[in-house]
Amino acid sequence: MKSSRRRFLKIAGISALGLGAKPVLDVMASSSETAAPKTTKGENALTAKRWGLVIDTRKLQSQEDLEPMIEICDKIHNVPKFENKNHEIKWLWEEEFKHVFPMQEPDFLDDRLKHMSFLTLCNHCGKAPCVRVCPTKATFKREDGIVLMDFHRCIGCRFCMAACPYGSRSFNFRDPRPFIKETNPDFPTRTKGVVEKCNFCAERLAVGKIPACVEVSNGALTFGDLDDPESEVRKVLRNNYTIRRKPALGTGPSVFYIV
Repeated sequence: MKSSRRRFLKIAGISALGLGAKPVLDVMASSSETAAPKTTKGENALTAKRWGLVIDTRKLQSQEDLEPMIEICDKIHNVPKFENKNHEIKWLWEEEFKHVFPMQEPDFLDDRLKHMSFLTLCNHCGKAPCVRVCPTKATFKREDGIVLMDFHRCIGCRFCMAACPYGSRSFNFRDPRPFIKETNPDFPTRTKGVVEKCNFCAERLAVGKIPACVEVSNGALTFGDLDDPESEVRKVLRNNYTIRRKPALGTGPSVFYIV
């Protein structure tokens, strides 16, 4: 931790001397993409080469259909409930088509899609820009494609929030702990000044459980190994037309939507 902070301050000092932002970000990027924090898995852990999620919007017709998934995610991950929307912390949330898929809205979009609520979350990108810009390796990508946060390494610089083109990260402007109705002791709480986001339920995968949102989705969500042609998620992708968010950016989202 001390070493990471010293490195960040050293880089920040170089920036202050006027060497320019791009070289500094390049140094930060090379630091972030190597020596990422290691994670451990139990004997019964679910494994994959690259985890992915398919959301069947045909089975999620209203905001009420999304609530069980959002509620269980918030509950097990100690996501606080702030009255002030400017302080809102989002892991799973709902948005309209025009916000989820900007620049992909056809001229004659079906009214059902135009006004329905879409489940939104971190895309766990194959080429995650948030990982590249993090100066302390607080944001890192595992070999199985899951993009994770090390809350203890996060210094609150919010570079990852600026880099994420999907708005999938939230910053704790206030201490979140007093705003958690019922704390789950099996998952860490965060502090003021820390960024957080969806983690694909990595803590559940480590003990042999699928993501909580998938478990309560009644078949609307399919989770599995994108690199396994025989996995259920690949079967769903083969048999259905899907779209991803902002594909032109080249980030390679691991979340697909059946529309």
